[in-house]
Amino acid sequence: MTQDHTTSLRLRLRYRFDHLVAGGTTALIGWLALACLAVVVPASTVLVWSDRTAPSTLSGRLTAVWVSVGQTLKIGGAVGSPLHVLASVSLALVALLFVSTLVSLITTGINRRIMSLRRGHSTVLEARHTVVLGWSDQVFPVIGELVAAHANQRRSAIAVLAQKDKVEMEEDISARVTDRGRTRIICRNGSTTDPTDLCRVSPRTAKAVLVLPPAGDGGDAHVVKTLLALDAAAPGAGDAVVVAAVRDTRNHETARLAAGPAGHVLCVDDIVARLLVQTARQPGLSLVYQELLDFGGDEFYTAAAEGLAGRTFGEALLSFATSAVVGLLRADGGVALNPDPGTAIGAGDRIIVISQDDDTAVQSDVASCVEEEAIVTAGARIPAAERLLLLGWNRRAPLIVDQLDQYVSPGTTLDVVALGDGAATRGAGDIAGDRRLEVVFHSADITDPLVLAKLDVPSYDSVIVIGETDPAAAATATATDMEAQADDRTLVTLLHLRAVGEAAQRELALTTEMSDDGNRLLAPAREGADFIVSGRLISLLMTQISESRYLADVFAELFDAEGHEFYLRPAADYVRAGRAVSFATVVESARRRRECAVGYRLRGQTATGPAYGVRINPDKRERVRFTEGDWLIVLAES
Repeated sequence: MTQDHTTSLRLRLRYRFDHLVAGGTTALIGWLALACLAVVVPASTVLVWSDRTAPSTLSGRLTAVWVSVGQTLKIGGAVGSPLHVLASVSLALVALLFVSTLVSLITTGINRRIMSLRRGHSTVLEARHTVVLGWSDQVFPVIGELVAAHANQRRSAIAVLAQKDKVEMEEDISARVTDRGRTRIICRNGSTTDPTDLCRVSPRTAKAVLVLPPAGDGGDAHVVKTLLALDAAAPGAGDAVVVAAVRDTRNHETARLAAGPAGHVLCVDDIVARLLVQTARQPGLSLVYQELLDFGGDEFYTAAAEGLAGRTFGEALLSFATSAVVGLLRADGGVALNPDPGTAIGAGDRIIVISQDDDTAVQSDVASCVEEEAIVTAGARIPAAERLLLLGWNRRAPLIVDQLDQYVSPGTTLDVVALGDGAATRGAGDIAGDRRLEVVFHSADITDPLVLAKLDVPSYDSVIVIGETDPAAAATATATDMEAQADDRTLVTLLHLRAVGEAAQRELALTTEMSDDGNRLLAPAREGADFIVSGRLISLLMTQISESRYLADVFAELFDAEGHEFYLRPAADYVRAGRAVSFATVVESARRRRECAVGYRLRGQTATGPAYGVRINPDKRERVRFTEGDWLIVLAES
């Protein structure tokens, strides 16, 4: 009963207090004054009556009580005639009102300023910083790679502008990007399509501006509007490198017009399709690109052509011991990848190399390390017709088929298994036209193990798995939900394919497309398998180009079926197998084929070794023993 009575009393007091607060400011001040008097007057009385030095008369003690109350409440406490006391109290109240008002105004101003800072509306006063516009899952790998790229810089800054609470952005970045080194990350709230809001991150003084494609429907249109707003806020964007990305190829040209001649716009669908095809033809190639695009390993840099001006590109290949030479950056800004070995190097040219960092691209002649007796000359391999399997169908599938048609030999067949009764009709309409590749459509569910068993998957030379959504759910699902659903179906398909490979006791040549890098970690596939994760891939590409604008031309040629690209070719076609040779010997052998050797992949380390056997840019003085089944990574003409 006592406990119930206490609870009831607490509720009644709380109710009365709430009623008091609801009465307004005047009532609250009155009750607060009464409460103060109820505490101060008794306390002052006790203080006076307990003081041995207090006056002995009642009037004297009451006067002392009044003085104590007045001093405590800051209302004077003067003694004398009633008029004198009234005037003193009035002046004290006026002073108290004035001071209280002044303090309130100062507090309100400070709170308003703090809230403005919290909302992220102040202007970033930085120069040579990197601006990131937009918010999606791509922002985290972009910031992580920028931090890695700036690791050797004393002072660097990244400014992020998005329509998201500033504190939430900072907390999310802190949780996902744990190591920020000496790079300061500044978040600002605002619309990326509003020129006024864009000025908050000072794009005019930035060295690079990255426009991220937002998740969901209408993302490409938002990128185009952001590029137009950027041009309005900072015409020409100063000297900044502007890099943007759109998902759909149909919006690529529009975005390029909005970005202007100095801007670089990447098309996610086109790049992913090209890399899927290249990796399907060259198993292990995705690991090579992962190494080249990640600032944590070796990547592209340029080195001065000091001492090499007037000499040939072939001579430059063996002029860097710890960097792999792959091309020339001409004085006019043009890029020449893997030019003819006899090409002369101009005085204003720079050497494009793959190196650990920009300060490791140091000239050191290693021509003396070449072992002539270890070089072999193998005849050109005649490409044979293949059987290819494409599991799934999405908007990128027609691009994949088009890319395959540019690479394959006559007689190659492609079996496409897609979901839905109208898959064959839909797919045939998407890829209508003459082509060397024979395409056969099958309507079936790729997540059904019985379907995969009937296909005899191990009999195919290469298998490509792409994200596919249920047509019945696509009408109501958002773009984000569809991507998540496609990854979920891909994970189920990979689980069944792993069972198929284990049953056949054979390793499937498998290349997989995914949207979310987190799902790749869940994928039931062997270590070092080929995955093309569209979100992470585009993030890495944008970051690389933002740091070195010439790389836009480099990657454009690498991904073009008509340009130069990386190949994994048998090491035994270049040097003698079973014998330790210097990597300089490998480079020389590749040079005689008009190729640039940049690394290797050892078959015995594909599952357990560092980077799954892939080694990019080894020291040319390093000795390697290649065996049958090992591959060299070379840059060669398509």
